[in-house]
Amino acid sequence: MIDPKLLAARFPGDFTFGVATAAFQIEGATKADGRKPSIWDAFANMPGRVYHRDNGDVACDHYNRLEQDLDLIKDMGVEAYRFSIAWPRIIPDGTGPVNEAGLDFYDRLVDGCKARGIKTFATLYHWDLPLTLAGDGGWTARSTAHAFQRYAKTVMARLGDRLDSVATFNEPWCIVWLSHLYGIHAPGERNMQAALYAMHYMNLAHGLAVEAIRAEAPKVPVGIVLNAASILLGSDSAEDKAAVERAHQFHNGAFFDPIFKGEYPKEFVEALGDRMPEVLDGDLKTINQKLDWWGLNYYTPNRVFDDATKSGDFPWTKEAPPVSAAKTDIGWEIYAPGLQHVVEDLYKRYELPECYITENGACYNMGIINGEVDDQPRLDYYVEHLGIVADLIKDGYPMRGYFAWSLMDNFEWAEGYRMRFGLVHVDYETQVRTVKKSGKWYSELAAQFPKGNHKAD
Repeated sequence: MIDPKLLAARFPGDFTFGVATAAFQIEGATKADGRKPSIWDAFANMPGRVYHRDNGDVACDHYNRLEQDLDLIKDMGVEAYRFSIAWPRIIPDGTGPVNEAGLDFYDRLVDGCKARGIKTFATLYHWDLPLTLAGDGGWTARSTAHAFQRYAKTVMARLGDRLDSVATFNEPWCIVWLSHLYGIHAPGERNMQAALYAMHYMNLAHGLAVEAIRAEAPKVPVGIVLNAASILLGSDSAEDKAAVERAHQFHNGAFFDPIFKGEYPKEFVEALGDRMPEVLDGDLKTINQKLDWWGLNYYTPNRVFDDATKSGDFPWTKEAPPVSAAKTDIGWEIYAPGLQHVVEDLYKRYELPECYITENGACYNMGIINGEVDDQPRLDYYVEHLGIVADLIKDGYPMRGYFAWSLMDNFEWAEGYRMRFGLVHVDYETQVRTVKKSGKWYSELAAQFPKGNHKAD
C-alpha cells in the first residue's frame, strides 16, 4: 500500500483535500420543517425507476445527525466539505414563500463547519428540483431559470458571508441528457426536444445564478461542476476520430461551449438546432460569464465508435468496449489515464480557470467484518487517480483541490442503496458510521496538509 506521506509530497502545500456529498443522497427528513417534495421524491415512488423502490425519506438521516457527521469530517482531518443545498427546503414550491426553517438548517451546517475549521464548498443544485416546478415543465421551461436565480439570491443573501466557494450546478450532463433523453434519472423523459430545452434553460439558469451570487456575495468564488466525458477513440480510423469530435460536442460542448465561449457547438446546432428553444438576445452573454473556478467529476472513460448507419440522433456514435478489464461494483471501467486525457483535452479547447476535482471515487460494496471494512480496491483506485492529479500539477495544470466521492455510503440515485461509494460505511438499519480502510488512508493523506483543520487544535 502506498504511504500517504509519499503521495502527499507530490502536491503543493496549499492543495485542498476534501470530501463530498449531496443533499438528497444523505439528508433524509424529506417532510421535516417545511420541506416539500422534489422530482426525486416523486421519481423514487414510481415502480421500476429506482432499484428496490428505495427512496430518500431517511437516507443517512444526516438532517438529524448533522453535528455527529460534522464531527466525523473533522476527525477525518480533511480541509473542506463539499455539500449541496436542497432547493425544496429553501423555497419549497420553487417559487413563492421562503422557508426560514430550511435556511436555518444550512446556517447550522455552515456555522458547524466554520467552528470545526472546515472550509465550505456549497453546490446550489444537485438534482432535487422542487416538484411543483415540474408542473410548469421543470427544466424545459424558461421560467425555471428565473426561479433558480431567485433561489440562488436567497441562499447567498443568507449564507454568502460564510461560504468559501459556491457552484451553481452539479453535472449538467445528468440534469439534461441522463434525465430528459435517456430517462434514467428524474423526471425520466426520453425526448430529444425536451432535453434540448432543458439544456438551454439550465445553461441560462447557471448564468442568471452567477449574476445573483456576485450581486449578493461578490467575494465568494463561483464556479460550476461538470462531469465532462473523457471521450476515447474506439479505433484510429478517420470515422472514429470524427465520431469522437461529435461526441465531444454533444456530451461536453453543449455545456462548455456556451459557458466558456458564449456559443453552441457548430455541428451540434446544425443537427439539432431546429428542436432547440429560441435563444433570445442576451442569453449567451448571460451564460458566458467569467468563472473563478470549475469542478470536474470523473469516474470512468467514454469509449466511442462511429455509427456508420447514422441511425437516430446526433452524435451518431456507438459505445466501444473497455480496454481495461478492471471495473468497480457498479460496472464502470477503471482507467485513470482517462482523467488526464479529459483535463488536457478541455484545457486545449477552452480558456478555463483553475480546477477542482469535485468528485472522484469508486463503488465497492464490501461490508463490515470484525468491525472493519477492508476496501483495498477503493484505496487502490484513489491512489491511481490522485497520482494522475499530481502528474497534471507537475505538467502545469491549475489543479487546486480534490474531493473524494463520497464521505459516506448514500442513496445512489437509480441504484438505490445497493451501490456504496463511501469512505465511511453506513449501516442503514442502525445509521452507525464505520470509517473504512480507504477512509483511514485518506485521512492520513489529508493530515499532511498545513491548512487542514487538524492543525487548528
